[in-house]
Amino acid sequence: MAPGKRSTLKYPLIAREGRLYILIALGAAIVVTAAAGWLWSIPLWLAFLLVLQFFRDPPREIPLEPGAVLSPAHGKVVAIGEVDDPYLKRRARRISIFMNVFCVHSNRMPVGGVVRARWYHPGRFFNAALDKASEHNERNALWVRTAGGIDVVVVQVAGLIARRILCYVDKGDPVAGGERYGFIRFGSRLDVYLPPLAEASVSLGQWVRAGSDIIARIDTANYLDEPPKSAAEG
Repeated sequence: MAPGKRSTLKYPLIAREGRLYILIALGAAIVVTAAAGWLWSIPLWLAFLLVLQFFRDPPREIPLEPGAVLSPAHGKVVAIGEVDDPYLKRRARRISIFMNVFCVHSNRMPVGGVVRARWYHPGRFFNAALDKASEHNERNALWVRTAGGIDVVVVQVAGLIARRILCYVDKGDPVAGGERYGFIRFGSRLDVYLPPLAEASVSLGQWVRAGSDIIARIDTANYLDEPPKSAAEG
């Protein structure tokens, strides 16, 4: 393992969130093969392989670079820009990552710190690659404050066929950068809201890996600790 990185080998290669789906797909393929033969069961075996690859969860080597913001998702960068942060009521730099059905769908923390608040919003299921998904789709947002006082919001956004957002941390929980904290089933998007001074380290259309790729950097030495004035911590 390269210097300045730590491994996450404790996670299984197949995500626990998919075990039931995998068993159902495998069972259906085996039953049809036994009853009707290989020719009729080929589509089911292909479906089993698709489900198996969807729920893969390979280990990642996590950079330990100060001020680094890690990718919370494996996918394609579809938006970078300055926007109004709807959660902390501030101007922010937003980076959005779209995950298609062939991506690894476990979600990882972009920074370490303490979860200050969590918001869940029921919503619609537009294509997660579209910008309006950030405002209208079902979503789960976490506000994390780092030890240096930097406020980061990471948002899980459901997609066109995604119907289940899973999040395993809540208000008051300490988290580590690159830590696995959630999962979205079958296509989705993650948005990261950063202070405007954050410098994006990725470009539109770039593919990134959750936990191991740096999507932005914040100059922590010159960061001014100005917590959001309108943020509700409940």
